[in-house]
Amino acid sequence: PEELALVGAPVVAPPGQRLSAKVIPELMAALAAHQPLFTETGGVHGALAFTVDGRPLAAHEDIGRHNAVDKVIGDLLLQGRLDEAVGVVVSGRLSYEIVFKAYQAKWPYLLAVSAPSSLAIEMGERFGMSIVGFCREGRATVYSRPALIA
Repeated sequence: PEELALVGAPVVAPPGQRLSAKVIPELMAALAAHQPLFTETGGVHGALAFTVDGRPLAAHEDIGRHNAVDKVIGDLLLQGRLDEAVGVVVSGRLSYEIVFKAYQAKWPYLLAVSAPSSLAIEMGERFGMSIVGFCREGRATVYSRPALIA
């Protein structure tokens, strides 16, 4: 983060609320259910924004995982519901760019089917965000801010 000159206050999770580890498999299933193009082609990424109780708010697909996140954020902005979301699930790996987008949206939770980059983990820790990777087959690995996960 120092090389990128990223500064700012940490993201604050909803007071007294933590994301339950039990909803992670449900969120991964919801993401899969909102990926008809991936089911058909196997060639696109998906992103899904969610509430702290695991309710999906918006989901989109795109050839690029960053674009899928952009579409979700844009959808929520247009609906006036960005502040209802606390996180995003992505179908690929978590890069620092996706962490930065989630930080700008003030989302403390990032979940991914695959691995986060080392810079994504570092940014998550620095900005108070819980980075969770390898969310599949009923398992998940918490890389930063494990206290945010119940």
